[in-house]
Amino acid sequence: MTTTVNRPATTTPTGASAEDAAIRPRKPILAAAGGPAKRPSAAAHLSDADVERLGQELDALRDRIIASRGAKDAAYIRRVIRVQRTLEVAGRATLLFSKKKSAFFAGTAMLSVAKILENMEIGHNVLHGQWDWMRDPDIHSTTWEWDFVTPAASWKHTHNDLHHTWTNVLGKDKDVGYSILRMDEDQPWHPGNLGNPLYNMILAPFFEWGIAIYDLELEAVKEGEKSKADLKRDLKAMGRKVLRQFTKDYAATPLAAAPFGSSKQALLGTFTANAIRNVWAHSVIFCGHFPDGVDTFSEEEIEGETRGDWYIRQMLGSANISGSKLMHLMTGNLSHQIEHHCFPDLPSNRYHEVAVELREICERYGLPYTTGPLPKQVYQAWAKVFRLALPNRPRPLPKQAAKAVNAPVPPRRAVLPLAAHVG
Repeated sequence: MTTTVNRPATTTPTGASAEDAAIRPRKPILAAAGGPAKRPSAAAHLSDADVERLGQELDALRDRIIASRGAKDAAYIRRVIRVQRTLEVAGRATLLFSKKKSAFFAGTAMLSVAKILENMEIGHNVLHGQWDWMRDPDIHSTTWEWDFVTPAASWKHTHNDLHHTWTNVLGKDKDVGYSILRMDEDQPWHPGNLGNPLYNMILAPFFEWGIAIYDLELEAVKEGEKSKADLKRDLKAMGRKVLRQFTKDYAATPLAAAPFGSSKQALLGTFTANAIRNVWAHSVIFCGHFPDGVDTFSEEEIEGETRGDWYIRQMLGSANISGSKLMHLMTGNLSHQIEHHCFPDLPSNRYHEVAVELREICERYGLPYTTGPLPKQVYQAWAKVFRLALPNRPRPLPKQAAKAVNAPVPPRRAVLPLAAHVG
């Protein structure tokens, strides 16, 4: 058996109790050799030896990137943080005079971009530990608190520990629908799923609130996998974070704008900036997990999973977004979702070079590499939201089975009464 170097180490949210640690599900230990009894259909043609070689190639790719991290990478993330903070200060300052329409639109735009950069390229990636190697206490996964309602510690548990370990495994990865949406045909349908489109329309502009509630793991509490004491602890942490966010966005900025007669406009500007950031984050995340071509997996398919199989699951369970360098920056390089899921702790600015090799490896091993422009991926994700609001359609029978069902029934021979034979 082998442990996994690539995946985030198992952690428990700050302050977790011994009881909670005892009942939380453990991470799987990867098998040293062999493979699961059943591989995903897209990888069914690969032998155990093929999968082992694939895993070794990806390990070597990761090791090369780690060995080459240095001053250029550190300068990149510090530059992005500088730009983000400048935009935020400039946006809030401009909103002080937002009684003028030009100032309102300019301030809201700058603040929106600042919030997107902080959430996507900085916060998400810092909390993955991508920059921990710098040993900078100000840019470290253990100290960073992001501009999002959910506390960093709670998000790191549900996202890093659970989602990135059990990627798209139905019943284990609750990110498949976030416990509110039906996003896979193998998820049971119930009448409440008719609200799928409505739920998602509400979720998009309030995405940070949806994630905050999701991170409380209410379903885990109901099923006895999380103690009520730890729920109470997480609620307190969330309350503190909500107070901090409300003070900054909905109290301090409008109050500072009051002497200039712009308090209402400043309040609307900060609210709009949060909504824009939320819709953008929602779109990027859904494009990375729910367009056509992204697979989900059963627990049978991960039983006996090797390191190579784990890589394959990450590749088949994710999708990329094609686009410009600016688009990649604004998505936090989650436009390289496949690369991110294979190597969640590599610096995000290196995913573009990883993508070239990873795509070539997929082609060589006959594995799909799902990617497409943003409008196409958004459309496909939303189409799935609407389609899965309804019960599954009956699946067509295979051709041979259909022929057997539709074949004409030969006429039955008439059976004469026994007396007719005797007579």
